[in-house]
Amino acid sequence: MEEIIERTRNMDFHHPFTPYDVQQQFMHTVYNVLEQGNGQVGILESPTGTGKSLSLICAALTWLRNHKKHAYEISVDTAASSFKNEPDWVVEQLLKRKRAEIVDLWEERESNLRKIRAKEAMMEERENKRRRHGERNFGREAKDDDEDDEEEQWLLDEQDDRDAPRFSDVDKEEIGDRNEGDQAKIYYTSRTHSQLTQFVSELRRPAFPPSVPDEFLKSHEDHEAEAVKHVPLSSRQRLCINPSVARLGSLSAINDRCSELQQPKSKDRCQFVPNANNLGPTHQFRDNVLATLPDIEDLHSLGKTFQVCPYYASRTAIPGAEVITLPYPLLLQKSARDALGIKLEGNIVIIDEAHNIMDAIANVYASEICLGDLIRARLLLEVYVKRFGKKLKGENRVMVGQVARVIDGLRTWMENALNIKADQGIVDPNALLKHKGIDQINLFKLIDYIQGSKLAYKIEGYAAHIESQGDAKPARPFSSTPVLHTLLSFLVSLSNLSSEGRIFYHKVGEKDHQDIKLSYLLLSPTHVFSSIALKARAVILAGGTMSPFEDYTAHLFPNLASIKITTLSCGHVIPAANLCVWTLSSRLPKSAVNRVEFEFSYQKRSNKTIIHELGLAILNICTVVPDGVVVFFPSYGYLEEVVGIWNETDSTQPTSIWDKLQNKKAVFSEVKGSSSDDLLEQYSKAILGDDALAVPTNPPTRARGALLLSVVGGKMSEGINFSDRLGRCVVIVGLPYPNINSPDWKARIEYIESTTLKRLTECETPRPHNEAIAAAKQAARDFYENACMRAVNQSIGRAIRHRNDYAAIVLVDRRFGTERIRGKLPGWIQGGLIKDSENGGLGQMMSKLSGFFRDKQQGS
Repeated sequence: MEEIIERTRNMDFHHPFTPYDVQQQFMHTVYNVLEQGNGQVGILESPTGTGKSLSLICAALTWLRNHKKHAYEISVDTAASSFKNEPDWVVEQLLKRKRAEIVDLWEERESNLRKIRAKEAMMEERENKRRRHGERNFGREAKDDDEDDEEEQWLLDEQDDRDAPRFSDVDKEEIGDRNEGDQAKIYYTSRTHSQLTQFVSELRRPAFPPSVPDEFLKSHEDHEAEAVKHVPLSSRQRLCINPSVARLGSLSAINDRCSELQQPKSKDRCQFVPNANNLGPTHQFRDNVLATLPDIEDLHSLGKTFQVCPYYASRTAIPGAEVITLPYPLLLQKSARDALGIKLEGNIVIIDEAHNIMDAIANVYASEICLGDLIRARLLLEVYVKRFGKKLKGENRVMVGQVARVIDGLRTWMENALNIKADQGIVDPNALLKHKGIDQINLFKLIDYIQGSKLAYKIEGYAAHIESQGDAKPARPFSSTPVLHTLLSFLVSLSNLSSEGRIFYHKVGEKDHQDIKLSYLLLSPTHVFSSIALKARAVILAGGTMSPFEDYTAHLFPNLASIKITTLSCGHVIPAANLCVWTLSSRLPKSAVNRVEFEFSYQKRSNKTIIHELGLAILNICTVVPDGVVVFFPSYGYLEEVVGIWNETDSTQPTSIWDKLQNKKAVFSEVKGSSSDDLLEQYSKAILGDDALAVPTNPPTRARGALLLSVVGGKMSEGINFSDRLGRCVVIVGLPYPNINSPDWKARIEYIESTTLKRLTECETPRPHNEAIAAAKQAARDFYENACMRAVNQSIGRAIRHRNDYAAIVLVDRRFGTERIRGKLPGWIQGGLIKDSENGGLGQMMSKLSGFFRDKQQGS
């Protein structure tokens, strides 16, 4: 490790700007983890605004190009060893020829890609000229074939037809380029489509030296920088260009219909799927992808241009790619990786926004179904069997009957469960499966049949067809509630039940119209993530707020040796003087006699005195903080409760706290389920001016900026940018612990305790039983507390967004003053904490804030 660090000490990472010290530190750490390989894991925290994505790109691509150079050098050295008995001059000539072959192949490939880029640029300029002259551009669109009105299209295929090969089984080997398939690649994944698009835009900034060793290129002095080769992967829902399929709307319906249109006997075979008949357009598509650094929208456009399916054709570009971007589900599900041909062995996996990774794994494997879904599914099945029952033969007849039994059995349990007094709880899977003999059905075989026969698509498609005929309107795209696909997802979860998963019931709706929902929750991400970490050369988990780190090591890869894990918490790029962090434990200092402490625990937070004191504290903050103040509460329910009390008046307090706040700033409050975009626009315009819409319904006459009341874990707490004037102060009210009495959290706590206890008592050096029990309980408490602190840290991170930004952060709760909680804040926040602020009061804080903002305003 020391050797690697020394070798990279003065390395040029080809950053397009002059990197800050924290960026240099971040890039060196990433490079060192990748260079060590052998299953190394890096858990890296770099605050938002520090250029994390660009630093990841520069470190990873620099490593990749160096790795490729080294591979070329090894290939030449290997060739040299086979000529060891030849004279030196013969060996030198052979090696010279070998180097020239490598360079010629590289030059030919790069030259072809340069020509494609030049052609793309010329076409783009031509298009811009057309637009400037007001000309219309008629692109080539695939024609929407008339929909087949014959009901026979909904009839289930026989077994022989379902076993016919499709593109993914045969043609991809013929049309793919396998020459570069063994070269190392970087798989980059993030949570949202917009984050992936932003990453691609960052990927276009830097330029990297060629992947061929410099000494090989001595005779090619005029060589250019080698462009990065990038392939974005996504779902059919985003990439399908067949209008008759894309308009179906639901992902499951699109997947089923796409698969169906690849059957050899299908009379409407999709003309866009790559095969031996459209090799030319497929290769053009592949080469354009590798030449142009596309995002998903570009990929979709290229598919339309070459009239070839971008979902399938993008796979042909994977062998030649250096960077492959994809959303979480495509990486986290083994079935998705296999379908896309993703090989992790020897490759790099970078997971950005990785504070979401454990929740993302749970969401990918989660499923749920309501009683109302089952009732609708049974109705659809009856309609289908009434029309096609006599035509169903053999396996089709048996399996359709089994689907009906499963629906009836689950429905019986759920109808009985409506009489249970508790509104939510854990479900015994054996009790769930005992009705209607479901436990006698081979669920694995049934699931395989439903998937292979496209039963869900056929039944729901026929129902939509019948409904459209009855309405005398054009056929609807597809059922807005694909209940049979929902049932299939739940059956998959049911068949995979293990110690890592639980099923819960939850009553929803009003008493008179009550429904009940079954949901599957994966309690542990360990098995899912281990399958990735054990195969990849190295894994980087990166995020703006990864603290606290313990959960990742304890629950993603608990059996990985500590020597294989590297952690880093970067400081911020802002100067220390641009951050002021204060822990407000009480409105009065510690020495005061009648001191009321702020503690917003579930037992104490409804105390009106505490809520009143909180209102006065925020009112004072609004007096000295210019522009925008954002306050985060533990929950929507508590926010409503607080606002209600702030609106109260009495004889001693004729003017409410709410009115006083509105006289200081324009006040906005987040409402559960409402649009975050509209609220953010109103809030922004109240601060930045410029539009009449900025004024709230009852505008304050003396408002200075705006106050936004929001919720930790709400829409405003993640992904929203409160930079500069929008977030001069962020206030965190209390610690937003999850409801530990909810069935899912009870199950999580129980699972962590039992698995930790098992690990500590069954290892090579087992702990004493009592000590192991105490450690297991502490592990569960840490996981529970860390979930709370990750949410807090995400909210805190909304404020400082770039080097010249500045803000104050106020943590309102005495518990923020404890060493345990303070230690779980990000390093850069800990560095900005005012020493002993938890012992001061509102007066001392006001003095500090006044001086902080006065200095900033004078400095500007």
